[in-house]
Amino acid sequence: MGREIVVIGLKNCDGTRKARRALEAAGLTPRFRDIREKPLTREEMTALHAVLGDALVNRRSATWRGLDAAVRNADPATLLAAHPTLMKRPVIMVDGRPYLGWSPETRAALLGNAR
Repeated sequence: MGREIVVIGLKNCDGTRKARRALEAAGLTPRFRDIREKPLTREEMTALHAVLGDALVNRRSATWRGLDAAVRNADPATLLAAHPTLMKRPVIMVDGRPYLGWSPETRAALLGNAR
């Protein structure tokens, strides 16, 4: 039986598209969850934040730059629930374990190499 893989991100995000294509090219069949169409619940965000920490919030995004300081200081799960596009993408869940971004480390862990 294969691993359950869920790619969480935005369908128009370059990193998310690259991850999905590479996983499919490797013969894997990831499910995709667009956070605009089906946002993560507060509980899901809290659970991801507990594992991934503050790296889950993309502080380089245009969305982040558009927020005032008071909003930026909110609890990360609350902030991400209100602004789902602030989530660093993609988050790839493999059998319940999250990987953040499509970095060489994530590629090596999921594909066995750093391509």
